[in-house]
Amino acid sequence: MLPLHLPVGSLCALIGVPGSGKSTFAAHYPDTWRVCLDTYRGLATDSEADQSATPVAAEIQTLILDARFSRGLNVVVDSTNVFAHVRAGLLARARYWQRPAVAVLFDVPLPIAEAQNARRDRVVPPHILREHHQLLPTVGQLHREGFASVHLISDLLDTPGTRR
Repeated sequence: MLPLHLPVGSLCALIGVPGSGKSTFAAHYPDTWRVCLDTYRGLATDSEADQSATPVAAEIQTLILDARFSRGLNVVVDSTNVFAHVRAGLLARARYWQRPAVAVLFDVPLPIAEAQNARRDRVVPPHILREHHQLLPTVGQLHREGFASVHLISDLLDTPGTRR
């Protein structure tokens, strides 16, 4: 069973710090639905961590978004999406194709994300985790940006100790 029912042809943006569980959540959806900048950076450079490949990865992502939206297919964007300008770009693609936009905000406390990050194969530096955590938007902010619905991961998974 999918953790969240998505309207047909929708954009689902996962928003959270590295180690907050976005990829684990995204893995509940079909592989064909998922887009991830890490994957495209890896394809371009043999290293998912090579941030210099982000512009190319973003172009690939846009091509896939357009291909799927033009066919009325769902997309789950498995990236941090903590920067407002990144979310604005995703929302622009959804608006262009007249597709609903859903956000899942990973309101995971920083200590939990830090512990989970430390167990990953590719550990993100702690200072980046803290910076990204401070950039997390609020539910109200995401609605104002244009997301039709916003879900907290703590509500979806009934996770104790998450930030409200």
